[in-house]
Amino acid sequence: MKEYKMRRGEHLDDRMPDLKASIEEYFGEVTGTEETNGQELYVVEDPDNPVFERILAGAAEYSGKKDKLMVHFEERDAEDVIAEGNADAAADAVDAKNDFLLEATGRDAKSRRDSMKRAVEDEAPDY
Repeated sequence: MKEYKMRRGEHLDDRMPDLKASIEEYFGEVTGTEETNGQELYVVEDPDNPVFERILAGAAEYSGKKDKLMVHFEERDAEDVIAEGNADAAADAVDAKNDFLLEATGRDAKSRRDSMKRAVEDEAPDY
């Protein structure tokens, strides 16, 4: 499960006022909700793209802090997807994830990676 911050001064509700509809637009029909780490997330049990087995996504709400986007992509083994003749689906899956995360957070893939690196560095113990 990964959590993504919004750009400075922006909020998830402003970027995606109807998060459920956005999830359905990118990945397929939301089939329900599931509580994970104390957060209620939308579940896509049968995503449109055959690379994905299941997707969990939603707003992670913390008191006194800005909301974050919480997402978990369960993906099938790449060899299985390619063996089925769905090699193009793999590229489409990467594009769908990146486009969704860019729209939700306002941050491109490089910016998200850099932010996660800084978060890991901040959590490193001082010896």
